[in-house]
Amino acid sequence: SLPLLLLLLLCAPLTPTVRGHQQTDEQFHEELVVRPLAGDHVNTYFQFTTRWHYGARNNLYHTQLTPRVIAEILQSYDVKELHISLTQGLWRYESWGYPIVDATGGAELWAWFSARNLTNAEVNKQWMQLANVFSGVLCSSLNFVDNTNSIAPRHIFRPQFMHRAAASEQFVRYATLPREIVCTENLTPWKKLLPCGSASGLATLLNSGYVHNTKYHSLGLKVRTLCDRDDDNNCIVELTQTANLVYDLKLLEQSNTDFSLRRLFGMGLNGYCELAASSHIYVQRSEQGARFQLVPAPAWNVSSTRGGHNVLYGVYDIQKQFEELAATSDAAASTRLFNIAWISEKGTRRTGSSLNVPPPPLYAHRYLLGNGQKRGRIATEIRNTHYEPLPVVLLELIPWYVHAYLHTLRIRGKWQRRREYADEALPFKLLQYAPSKQRELPTHLEIGFVLPAQSSALITIEVDYLLLKWLEYPPDANHGHYIGAAVISSQLPMGRNYSALPLEAHLFRDSFNASRPSYTLTLRTEALIVSLPTPDFSMPYNVICLACTVVALAFGPIHSVATKLMIVERQTTMPRNLLRKLIHKLKYRKGKEEAATTPE
Repeated sequence: SLPLLLLLLLCAPLTPTVRGHQQTDEQFHEELVVRPLAGDHVNTYFQFTTRWHYGARNNLYHTQLTPRVIAEILQSYDVKELHISLTQGLWRYESWGYPIVDATGGAELWAWFSARNLTNAEVNKQWMQLANVFSGVLCSSLNFVDNTNSIAPRHIFRPQFMHRAAASEQFVRYATLPREIVCTENLTPWKKLLPCGSASGLATLLNSGYVHNTKYHSLGLKVRTLCDRDDDNNCIVELTQTANLVYDLKLLEQSNTDFSLRRLFGMGLNGYCELAASSHIYVQRSEQGARFQLVPAPAWNVSSTRGGHNVLYGVYDIQKQFEELAATSDAAASTRLFNIAWISEKGTRRTGSSLNVPPPPLYAHRYLLGNGQKRGRIATEIRNTHYEPLPVVLLELIPWYVHAYLHTLRIRGKWQRRREYADEALPFKLLQYAPSKQRELPTHLEIGFVLPAQSSALITIEVDYLLLKWLEYPPDANHGHYIGAAVISSQLPMGRNYSALPLEAHLFRDSFNASRPSYTLTLRTEALIVSLPTPDFSMPYNVICLACTVVALAFGPIHSVATKLMIVERQTTMPRNLLRKLIHKLKYRKGKEEAATTPE
């Protein structure tokens, strides 16, 4: 059944359904998920979802909760699905499990286009224009997305939108900017896309001073359209904005592992968004969360069983909480900020971080081999800790200035108990390769194989580092050049460490008890920094300094000699007696005055 699983991963149309979810207006939901992690870390996941059943395409001109820029994009371009992420940091799969929404460091962007008689040239043009639009919307450097860092994956990304498939083709484009840095300039416009902005609701907790001091933070934006297959005028646009943060409790300068919302975000919650249909906070109380006591206690608990894995969540209804406070006669209580505290139980304050955490079923690492600035090898190590074989698809996007050789691609495997990889290579199930073209196209590589149970696979490929033109180097050339993270996809038969939303769902609560025959997993590896052959940029600086110094030293005396007038005066002997000195000065001054008044 292994080829069947691989076929399911590659060819299954993972498209949600629109029937039964029709809405007559726009709805907005805000959610916050708090999960204590191993190693005294805390994961806070914000999700803001706006769904609009707009019907016909012409109705996109009349928006209420949905941002106008999203409606204009759906009108101007043939984009059906869009994903954007801006991330700083690295997610630790081995100790933290899988995130709800996965993202790579820097900026990542991919989109699906679909329309009748759509060509590749038109898609490339719309792809560049779309990147430029969101570069201005999010104040990021997405305008650097072009043909040199964009590819069209064929196997790893599956569409999550739904449309009328008659006589229409689907195109996908993917690009990454690993050098992009996330800062306050991205957070502020991202919050402006929310119906309530940062004035009220859960978004008030996202203070830039606390968000950017985390160990990992990621801002995400996802847009997709869900249209009836039989009716083009029955469509839903879904906008999902996510913020995923990981706090290190040791950096909060606390003597124990206790924490609270006020401690994490610098303030409590001042209310809920008035335009939101629901506002909930979900706190994980099982696994690492079992060692904490919640104050105040949650309104109710939800037990979720997914793929044989059970998780317990405590739920806080923020709307109901503040409505009850507003109904009380105590004015001070109604204006008080809402706060949740996690207090460690006795005996676990010092030993809580040493709890054994089982590794996830599948995780990966990536690194460089070799030395020097001429050639090397890119190595990706994937580990399967599950007791069943897993189908794996790997996507590599290698920049044009790192030339890869396909004939050196190898996949070697080893069992977990062995130290070295075997010489026998694992067979390929699929291979998609598009070579790079200098200053025009990157290397596009997709491989698929089956990873045996409780084993590891090492994928290596040899590369050469090209010498760039001196104008192509960045300002900090000696810092190195980035290679984006590899993307890995698989199908998990179990739900351990898995917390992603189902493809047909749009809220976090839809993932409760959402068991499936298999679970689509997508994860990213580390980005790489390569040191290309770099010229000595200090030499022109030294020449400029020396030349300017010589010119300055030569210009001063020449200018002085050429512009000043030389006057030679006759020297007279001055008497030493004071009285005679005064008489001499008077005679000298009188002689000069007579000489001045005498006509020529």
